[in-house]
Amino acid sequence: MTTGSSTYGFEIPTASRPGAAAWGQMILAEARSVIRDTAGLVVPIGLPAVLLLSQAFGTSQESVAEAGDRSVLEVFILPITLVMVVAMVGVVNMPSFLATYRKLGLLKRLAATPAHPAMVLVAQVTVSIVQTVVGLGLALGIVGVGFGLVGPEDAPATLGTLMLVAAAMYSTGMLIGALAPTTNASIALGLLAFLVMGAAGGMFGGTQNLPESMARFGEWLPFGAGLRLLEAAWLGGEIEARHVIALSAAVVLGVASAVRFFRWSR
Repeated sequence: MTTGSSTYGFEIPTASRPGAAAWGQMILAEARSVIRDTAGLVVPIGLPAVLLLSQAFGTSQESVAEAGDRSVLEVFILPITLVMVVAMVGVVNMPSFLATYRKLGLLKRLAATPAHPAMVLVAQVTVSIVQTVVGLGLALGIVGVGFGLVGPEDAPATLGTLMLVAAAMYSTGMLIGALAPTTNASIALGLLAFLVMGAAGGMFGGTQNLPESMARFGEWLPFGAGLRLLEAAWLGGEIEARHVIALSAAVVLGVASAVRFFRWSR
């Protein structure tokens, strides 16, 4: 405890700021909450892996000469899977947890303690990052162990791209969590955003099959921009500035809007 001055001649105790131990407990509590939510834990990690496996046996034997003889699986399917993992954790999972905490009054109660409600946001992002790393590791492990993985041409650029994609997806998820009035609404909006971004960005097939205007629009959304950027970094291609700008804009707009509209209580 620290003390503050008073005009009545005595010191009034003021609450001290939470230390490292409090932050650790908050993150641990958030991790337990995520683990108890079986669907929220398994789906973002397991579903992309299952979809990857369903296409792996038919595409791992075909190679792409222009991509250093990498398999079709590594060139086309794996990047989609990696972006899908990040999107599902950030855009679908995160908003539902934040909306649930608001519905239960957890954030409002925390506002009356030294543990500011923003700690929940930090803890949720931290746990989401761990989920994302596990999901990405599983996808890469499946391809690497089971089907052969050449690996990225530019590893630092690939890692930087994944971090930027994660920041854009998490920011989008925070915005959905800020705007959604209920848990069900957050899940619905998260799924809708995920499917719209994925459909326009190439999750269900090459964007050449889409109307030109939709394909162009999809490249400015986090999924499409992230996928194009990841493919370029993985294969050592040209990094297009518009994709970096699109992801950076999603981060800035998402965070700024979430801060502006986020409600700690119903």
